[in-house]
Amino acid sequence: MDYKFLDKVIEQIISETEIDYDRKVIGNPFPFPIVFYPHFSRSSRLIPFSFFNHCRDVYGLNKQEIEYVWEEYREIIKDKIENNGL
Repeated sequence: MDYKFLDKVIEQIISETEIDYDRKVIGNPFPFPIVFYPHFSRSSRLIPFSFFNHCRDVYGLNKQEIEYVWEEYREIIKDKIENNGL
């Protein structure tokens, strides 16, 4: 795996993700655009179908690469939520 490329993909997806801390909503760049914090926390280990398709179709990633990107993305978003964007 080209981790340098994958880290750039993660950075791009993070930059396109909007977190509304007041409404507790995550806006994503992939076709499942809004997720509420509690739903993200409960199901965050499962890769959403829309995230998988977005990474495959937009970035040409395979299953193993998508799993890596999801884990990193998930941890960064969870950290942002827990720290309220700080």
